[in-house]
Amino acid sequence: MKRETFFLKFVVVLMGLPILALCIFLLPGIAEYFAELNPKLAYLQYPFLIGLYVTAIAFFAALYQTLKLLSYIDNNKAFSESSVKSLKNIKNCAIVIGALYVVFMPLLYLIAEVDDAPGIILIGMVIIFGCMVIAVFAAVLQKLLKNAIDIKSENELTV
Repeated sequence: MKRETFFLKFVVVLMGLPILALCIFLLPGIAEYFAELNPKLAYLQYPFLIGLYVTAIAFFAALYQTLKLLSYIDNNKAFSESSVKSLKNIKNCAIVIGALYVVFMPLLYLIAEVDDAPGIILIGMVIIFGCMVIAVFAAVLQKLLKNAIDIKSENELTV
């Protein structure tokens, strides 16, 4: 592993570990707590849990694509179609996570209403905003990289 991307790969792995621990140890307890807190909405325990796990799967897919992109940079394949595809997948993962939180925003509202914690809604909105920023940033990088690849291929043809 090259020195230039080692730190970034380490940070990506470090970002995934707390989320993995959260998914294994904390999420089932949170879903049970929500069901106990409001028995009328106990039937929403499993859709809530499924939504959070689908979000985690999309997050881990984006982290995997990031690791692939960093390995392309290590192998001097940064300006390749594979890098463009990785950026496209990262963008799609961010869109999926944002869309899931938009869909589950009424559920977050119910949790906030029962628990009297309006900060939960704010956290959901911040996650949606962050996902959209990441999606737009990945789309811009994807377009720039695609243009750079096109310019590179035109330059190789003119020689």
